[in-house]
Amino acid sequence: MMDGTPGRVIAVVGPTAAGKSALAVRLALELGGEVINADSMQLYRGMDIGTAKLTADERRGVPHHLLDVWDVRQTANVADYQRLADAVIGDVAARGRVPILTGGSGLYIRGALGDLNFPGTDPAARERLEAELAALGPAALHERLAGLDPAAAASILPSNGRRIVRALEVIGLSGGPFTATLPAYERSRPAVQIGVRVPRAELDRRIAVRVEQMWAAGFEREVRALARAGLRDGRTASRALGYAQMLRHLAGEWTPEQAHGETVRATKRFARRQDSWFRRDPRITWLDAGAGEDDLLGRALGVVSAPVAGSVAG
Repeated sequence: MMDGTPGRVIAVVGPTAAGKSALAVRLALELGGEVINADSMQLYRGMDIGTAKLTADERRGVPHHLLDVWDVRQTANVADYQRLADAVIGDVAARGRVPILTGGSGLYIRGALGDLNFPGTDPAARERLEAELAALGPAALHERLAGLDPAAAASILPSNGRRIVRALEVIGLSGGPFTATLPAYERSRPAVQIGVRVPRAELDRRIAVRVEQMWAAGFEREVRALARAGLRDGRTASRALGYAQMLRHLAGEWTPEQAHGETVRATKRFARRQDSWFRRDPRITWLDAGAGEDDLLGRALGVVSAPVAGSVAG
C-alpha cells in the first residue's frame, strides 16, 4: 500500500464515458483495493449493457461492491445508498483494503463521503407536487426548479420527476435553494478525489461510440427482458439514459433510429451536467485522460500518495 492511502477513501469521479471504471480497477490492482460503485443506475440488477457495467473479465479479479443491489421496480434513494456505502466502506477498510469509490452520480459520491444530512419530508407538499407532476409532466416542474435553483436544475435530468419533486419539496421546507441544503465541501470522511477530464469533442465521440456498442451488444433485448420484469413500473430505473428512450421505441412511439439518436443527445447533455456538478467541488484533483492509460495511472498514483489532495492538475 502506498504512503498516503491508509484510512482514506479514493474516489474516481467525472462524466460518463470518461474512463472512471477502468482507472478505478487499475488503482485497485496497484493499491490492494476494492471498488465500490457510485453510479445510481448500476445498482439495478439486469441493467448491464445500458449502464456500461464492467464485465467479470474487465473487473480483472478486483472485488466490486454495490452492483446489482436493487430490483428495477425499486425507487432509488440517496439516503439508502449512503447507508449501504457506509457499511461497505467500513468493511473494506477493516480488512486492510483500500476503498475505491467510482461513479458519476454526484449526490451518491457526496453521500458515500459523508457529506450529506438529508432534510425531512412534508407529506402534504409531496402529495401536491406529485399531483402537479402527473398533471403537467416533469419538464414543467423542471422549468420551475430552474427558476428557483439553477444549480439544482443543472444536476437533475428534466425527465427525472421524482428528484425534481424532492428538490422542490426541500426548497419549500427550507425556504431557500435545494443546493443550499448541501453542506460546504469539507472532508467529512478522509478521502482523495480524482476527476477524470476528457476534452468535450473527445467525450462526445466516446459517448456516440458507447451508444453504438450498446445497440450492437443487444441492448434492445436487455430492455425487453427488463420490461417483462417490471421496468416500466420503476420510477427511477425507467428514466435511466437509454432505457427511457428504448422503452419509447418498444411502445411504438419512436423508431430504433430515433431512440438511438435521442440516447446519444441525452447522454451528451447529461455528461455536461455531471461535469458542471463535479467542477464545483474544490477537493477534486483533475487529471487529463488523453495521454494514455499508463500515464493516467501514474499521475493518479501520484495524487493518492500526496499528503493533501484537492489542487487542480492538468
